[in-house]
Amino acid sequence: MTLLSIQAPASVVMIRPHRFLPNPETAADNAFQRSAPCGGEGTAHSLAAAAHAEVTEAARVLSAAGVCVHLFDDHGERGTPDSVFPNNWFSTHPGGHVALYPMHNVNRRRERRADVIEMLKSEYRVQDVIDYSGLEHDDVFLEGTGAMVLDHIARIAYTARSRRADPVALERFCTHFNFEPICFDTADADGHPVYHTNVMMSVATEFALVGMNLIVDPKRRDDIHRRLTETGRTVIALQNAQIASFAGNALELSGRDGRVLALSRRAFECLTHQQRELIERSAQLLPLEVPTIEMAGGSVRCMLAGIHLARR
Repeated sequence: MTLLSIQAPASVVMIRPHRFLPNPETAADNAFQRSAPCGGEGTAHSLAAAAHAEVTEAARVLSAAGVCVHLFDDHGERGTPDSVFPNNWFSTHPGGHVALYPMHNVNRRRERRADVIEMLKSEYRVQDVIDYSGLEHDDVFLEGTGAMVLDHIARIAYTARSRRADPVALERFCTHFNFEPICFDTADADGHPVYHTNVMMSVATEFALVGMNLIVDPKRRDDIHRRLTETGRTVIALQNAQIASFAGNALELSGRDGRVLALSRRAFECLTHQQRELIERSAQLLPLEVPTIEMAGGSVRCMLAGIHLARR
């Protein structure tokens, strides 16, 4: 196992929220989201405190594993309940490229922040920033590496169709960044499409976790399996119950002693012994305790914006 991989970044951006709350504006199409308990200001305060503590501890565990964590605080003055999920509003790419994305919900658009981009410019080699956020005026959305799961090795952007992943924006991104778009329709047990691709799919260097049962078209399902195995990856099929426990919402990172797979404790515990063995052939499993944050309908992968840029 080599220590470095273009698929597994060694640095991430994380946002530590001070006023965390499951976002009422995103609940309509996020089946993974749970409502905050009713209990007034005291409950809201305890929820925010728990989320703050979970991010603090997750950043500590990642840092201890040798991952460089750039931790920013969000005090919530602008009304940004989902700020803990920065991978939706920006992504970074080898060659010094940064993309900013159009967000579906209005209060999520306020998550974009100049200080994060300025940090990237000061500590990494950034050549250009391509800003797609103006597409919001035309109701065209593409929510970053939530909407797309990027295979940096084979240059494929796997994308589950949803109102958060518009084909026009996807085509523009793929043209600019040299990815091949592979789109597919999904349906859960209730017939609803998956809101973000990254809750059902994680592509690592030597394996891929995929909720194959959620892909509607059997031919497309077989095609995706073939494209993943062409690169030598082992495809680990996840069951619907495992997807519901965020087993697909994981991110491979490069740590001090090799690659790690960051995922939630809940996701880790729902994996079978055989699945864990397959993963650990190439990456150490690194479970993080984020039960409060998972109430918002996302998990560890959503919390991590990988940095695929060269250091200055």
